[in-house]
Amino acid sequence: MAVRRILQLGDPVLRSVSLPVSAADAGPVLRDLEDTLAEFRRTHGFGRAISAIQIGAAVRVIFMQVEDVRYELINPEFTWRSSETFQLWDDCFSFPNLMVRLERHSRVRLMYERRDGSRAEIDAVGALSELIQHEMDHLDGVLAVDRALDGESLCTRDEWLRQSSPV
Repeated sequence: MAVRRILQLGDPVLRSVSLPVSAADAGPVLRDLEDTLAEFRRTHGFGRAISAIQIGAAVRVIFMQVEDVRYELINPEFTWRSSETFQLWDDCFSFPNLMVRLERHSRVRLMYERRDGSRAEIDAVGALSELIQHEMDHLDGVLAVDRALDGESLCTRDEWLRQSSPV
């Protein structure tokens, strides 16, 4: 369909709580999300997922491309989150030059609708769990910067890469 502009940190629409959408109406948004993700990956060299609110569509839709697996999540809902957590540096298309140190659940379970209206479930661990939690936060108007561990848990991407690189 179309590559859409990704809303940036400071745009009040990013703080909107997204509303449920019918599976039949989610198709155009999913196509735009897929095109927008592909373009972001082409221009920035990273990226695995995007939520509809990031392109200004306040509906509960997420598109993820993790390696060769595509996920189209319509009206996703957590059904379980582990009590075990882990810390990581997170990034976001809405502030691509900023890294945020935060904490996520190690494992989550998610129910969602497919395009055909059928229900499905994902049991995610580690990086996939973190990615799902990041995108689910977007649907509720929560940004990674809101989850920063403390005042020292923000870093530019360039500095993070410099510190992460072996000497």
